[in-house]
Amino acid sequence: MSTSLAPARPSRIALAVRDSSTMLRRNLLHARRYPSLTLNLLLTPVMLLLLFVYIFGDAMSGGAGRDAYIAYIVPGILLMTIGSTTIGTAVSVSNDMSEGIIARFRTMAIHRPSVLIGHVIGSVLQAVASVVLVGAVGVAIGFRSTDATPLEWLAAFGLLAGFALALTWIAVGMGLVSPNAEAASNNAMPLILLPLISSAFVPLHSMPGWFRPVAEYQPFTPAIETLRGLLLGTGIGHNGWLALGWCVGLAVLGYFWSAAKFNTASK
Repeated sequence: MSTSLAPARPSRIALAVRDSSTMLRRNLLHARRYPSLTLNLLLTPVMLLLLFVYIFGDAMSGGAGRDAYIAYIVPGILLMTIGSTTIGTAVSVSNDMSEGIIARFRTMAIHRPSVLIGHVIGSVLQAVASVVLVGAVGVAIGFRSTDATPLEWLAAFGLLAGFALALTWIAVGMGLVSPNAEAASNNAMPLILLPLISSAFVPLHSMPGWFRPVAEYQPFTPAIETLRGLLLGTGIGHNGWLALGWCVGLAVLGYFWSAAKFNTASK
């Protein structure tokens, strides 16, 4: 007498992991097929780094020398790289929404949040890879971090990854509310413009008094100052808690905003 047992159905968690992995592969394949967008977004921080170091470096350093300015500017450029990379996320999400692929996914038996999760994980991986490449350029032109301990390097990497995650969720929301790719790119421009009005290029004390609070408490400045403290041994002060608060706040806001817009659009 033989009995046949039906195979056990995968759990919801297993299905979510499987579908999210599939969507991640899809987004990475799209990035590989259309490298021009990633390349253009990556070239912006690299060109700014080279421009400010070799053209404005001596003037911006205040007499401290070009090497000192390289050490000062590289942490800011690394955070700007993350903001630049996430613009591609907004464009990619907007393309998915406007080209009807979401409607096709809706007819399939997949874990619905996996569509957004694939975008987010793929974008964070691309942002981290971009940071590594820009960091390599910084090292090639003279950036050094001789005093950072392994724990401080780990904390710096965690800060960059956390900031990338937070900005990615915001970029996903921007892509969902944009009618097309051009609008998504325009809506996400503050993610690359905000570093220009932060402490990325000049110290806060050199800014006009009326403008200093805006630059000091926006999301990028605390993260930049924390990264400088970890890699260069400068004082971090309250910036560490501000950076952590911005990362958590933006990630939570972006997640719930994106989930609400995605669920509305998918009905």
